[in-house]
Amino acid sequence: MNGWIVAATALLVCGVAPAACGAATGPVRRRVPAQNLATTLLSLVFLLLAQGYGRPAYTDPALVLSVLGPAGTLLAVRLLADRLADRPPRPRTLLALTALTYAAVPAVVLPLCVATGPGRALVKLLVIGVLLVLGSRVAARAVTAAVTTGHGRTGPAEGMSDG
Repeated sequence: MNGWIVAATALLVCGVAPAACGAATGPVRRRVPAQNLATTLLSLVFLLLAQGYGRPAYTDPALVLSVLGPAGTLLAVRLLADRLADRPPRPRTLLALTALTYAAVPAVVLPLCVATGPGRALVKLLVIGVLLVLGSRVAARAVTAAVTTGHGRTGPAEGMSDG
């Protein structure tokens, strides 16, 4: 067992498990941001495990999650816009989860880039990191748009159409 696996285990137990619990239970205002955080942290766990076990193929699930995680959040926002508008997430909570994502991604990706060294794997790590940060930003903006406009009140949320 090396430091990468210990870090992955710690992130899984202390980050992914509480976020997944928040995404699975409770009110919608907590579930949607928690789902986005859980997929982001799970992507980081896959990256740490890939380095810890020396298996570059483990970065592929992280790449898939970095694309599909925010897409799932956008879908949840689209389907639950009315509920989010009725009982919106607390702005501090949403800001804290987004800030946590912005801090966690570089904290994991940059040491992995140093350990990986130059090459194709480094580019893949950087792409995954950028996708995770941008996906978190897009998901946070979608939740904010759903909160301010709702779906059934004044039409679809910003950037979303019914057609």
